[in-house]
Amino acid sequence: MKPTGARTKGYRRLIPSVTALVEFEAVARHGSFTLAADELGVTQAAVSRQVKFLEETLGTRLFNRLHRSIELTQEGEALYLVVAESMQKIAGVFDRLSSGPVQQELVLAATSAFSHFRLLPRLASLKKTQPDIQLRISTQMFNADLRPREIDVAVRFGNGRWGDGSATLLFDEEVFPVCSREWVESRGAPASLQELANAALIESDSTSEGWMGWEAWFHALGFGPVRLNFALRCSLYTDAIEAARYGQGIALGWGRLVHDLIEAGELIRLPVASFKVSDSYYVVVPHGRTLTPAIEGLVDWLRQDSIQREAAGLSHNPK
Repeated sequence: MKPTGARTKGYRRLIPSVTALVEFEAVARHGSFTLAADELGVTQAAVSRQVKFLEETLGTRLFNRLHRSIELTQEGEALYLVVAESMQKIAGVFDRLSSGPVQQELVLAATSAFSHFRLLPRLASLKKTQPDIQLRISTQMFNADLRPREIDVAVRFGNGRWGDGSATLLFDEEVFPVCSREWVESRGAPASLQELANAALIESDSTSEGWMGWEAWFHALGFGPVRLNFALRCSLYTDAIEAARYGQGIALGWGRLVHDLIEAGELIRLPVASFKVSDSYYVVVPHGRTLTPAIEGLVDWLRQDSIQREAAGLSHNPK
């Protein structure tokens, strides 16, 4: 059968420089000529020449050169999405062929709070259900950036509409106050939102899109503006929950994260109020990543716990 389309012309004529595409992808992923050059082991000038060659060949700008940064143009974004996806597929095949029949490592990106409260306590069950998976957890402060090629799966909190990957709903979320049993026994549980506002509150900095702090939580419930009594402020949500466990005050409990601590009696859910947020947790697979049995197994494992809990009637959603 006679070749048609691009193969008739020859890939070399349509793609004059694979090296230029590789260096363009690195610049777009890092958002920096300098970082791309460091990764590739060449000079910044060499990378700039390759990108300029691509722009001249295509007859369009791929980057907007700003004062201290660069950003992809619309044409550059279109090219980057295709190049990144193609390179991920090629790299995946190379990795599989060169690794042979050995245990497969998957990189799972998640925030520190999700990793600490949801992933680490459940790793034993992953080993039982998916013994061939060797997991590497990439902990990030914000929702994972999928541009680094090493990420296989990410857990994100948001609306599920992202342009860099395919999202599958993991579970929804609601937010309510939590504290230690000792704190309640010594001070009594707040009986109203006003009493709660006057209690010793523990705050944590926002590290994810849609992450709700105390002021936003009170506002969502229609209570405010109100002056809050912050006993402690933490940079990390994990520290805020640990402070609540040790009796330092009341923290906002994100139900899917603190469920195990409540079940174990290390935290108490205060029934004064609760708010179900509109965003949810999602499992996201980057565009271009082949859905191998190992990746599908990891996604299934992440969802299994939630499904079983819902079936057992242990959901955090109020009845």
